[in-house]
Amino acid sequence: MKLVFMGTPDYAVNTLEALIAAGHNVAAVFAQPDKPVGRKHIITPPPVKVCAQSHGIAVYQPNTLRDGEAERLLREIAPDAIVVVAYGKILPKEILEIPKYGCVNGHASLLPKYRGSAPIQQAIISGETVTGVTAQLMDEGIDTGDILKTAETKIGEEETAEELFERLSGITAELLVNTLEDIENITPQKQDEEKASYAPIIKKEMAQLDFINKTATEIHNAVRGYYSWPCAYFFLENKRVKVIKAAKAGNTDARAGTVIKSDDSLVIACKDGTAVELVTVQPEGSKPMTAKQMLCGRPIAQGTVIGCE
Repeated sequence: MKLVFMGTPDYAVNTLEALIAAGHNVAAVFAQPDKPVGRKHIITPPPVKVCAQSHGIAVYQPNTLRDGEAERLLREIAPDAIVVVAYGKILPKEILEIPKYGCVNGHASLLPKYRGSAPIQQAIISGETVTGVTAQLMDEGIDTGDILKTAETKIGEEETAEELFERLSGITAELLVNTLEDIENITPQKQDEEKASYAPIIKKEMAQLDFINKTATEIHNAVRGYYSWPCAYFFLENKRVKVIKAAKAGNTDARAGTVIKSDDSLVIACKDGTAVELVTVQPEGSKPMTAKQMLCGRPIAQGTVIGCE
């Protein structure tokens, strides 16, 4: 099948590689423009571009899809389908109508749950135990198109968003290859709007931990869901402390937000009589360390209340 692939980050590379390995003719790749990276702001191509160029595939990086140029180019290419994985741009109606088999998107949730930019993180933060990938026919909405196929997977009890990203990337690749193989025989299914939810783009301030108003389970899920970016955190003496790993630590009668253990471990009371242990932390200006190591240099008195500013 003659394809155009649209994607940008590492997550999408597995799918591009899988489509090529399956024998599809990937006639062109669209990716976001190169961007400055790191402290030195070195202009760096996105991973999908690097992958495409290694296979000799033409790469296009338009700033917009709405000026008519991308539409003209795609009509000239005349792909049977456009495959989209984490591209980062909304496709206008004129482009959606070009391919014979439509624009097929691989979205990292079981739609209609968690439409939007951060479905992987939100699934973990929300305490889901099962997630997956949906192959859908794109329409003008955000992840609202008809469902073609899905693939489910369990979320590990300690699995982080970073780890789940890696697994779902491979599942997405396999699902989209299978979807294209069967596309002529698939009857698209409408999404149930009553079950729809949205996963907005993650902002740093969303990752601040609230021990007073959240249970230990919710804190544990937040730590997993926000790892490795932006990373869950709290403030101690006006200094940010990132939390890399946490564990549920039973029940307590202490007031939520109170430090109840701070000798060889750091345990904090949470909502509903629960408690959470902060296992691995990263104080501002330091490298990751165990909570015990932090406490050796920065003692925290039992009874200290850690709020959410």
